[in-house]
Amino acid sequence: MGNTVMKPIALITGGEGDLAKSICAELKQAGFDVLAPGRAELDVTNKASVKVFFAEMKQVDLLVNNAGACHDAFLAKMSDEHFGHVVDVNLKGAFLVSQAALKLMSKQRGGHIVNIGSYSALSGPAGQANYAAAKAGLIGLTQSIAKEYGARNVRANCVLPGFLETKMTSHLLEDAAWRENLMQAHALGRLNTAEDAARFIVFLHSMANVSGQVFQLDSRVRKWA
Repeated sequence: MGNTVMKPIALITGGEGDLAKSICAELKQAGFDVLAPGRAELDVTNKASVKVFFAEMKQVDLLVNNAGACHDAFLAKMSDEHFGHVVDVNLKGAFLVSQAALKLMSKQRGGHIVNIGSYSALSGPAGQANYAAAKAGLIGLTQSIAKEYGARNVRANCVLPGFLETKMTSHLLEDAAWRENLMQAHALGRLNTAEDAARFIVFLHSMANVSGQVFQLDSRVRKWA
């Protein structure tokens, strides 16, 4: 009998969200075994939780750091707790999980980390100082990982999916004026879907020579300098 070919294994943090579910479905269709734990299974902000989760893992080929949190407020009214929580989930969580995954990827001499970023990292919107700072930090983390681990055939990229119509954002889109302003900011006047972003992530994983890059997926056009 021939050797059994093991399926590639993907881990998606924040597995209960709409984007995570779409990514999970696309990866399964592409032939991956997928782990998509929610916070109860993997609290990305808790180093002990990360350690326990990875203690059972022998292989990870793709990590998607998708866990995220928002607590929007103008800076003068933003609490220390809300600033810290958003940074912990979006940035520290990606650091802790990536650190654990990289131990396996280094031994495998291969792997890919995709960090789910945000356009807020580039635009710094009013009322999102905590979220914008965390997502901007995520871009820096992505590029550092790419440089540190490229020699071990480990890649890291950051994907900015754009504003997605999900359960988390549905309350914002109910405001007709707010929605109209959002659409006007997009050259195409429309939004991505979670499925669009998921398909791109699967395609990006197939591009073996791409690392350290930031991909903005919507049609908001920004200045380069």
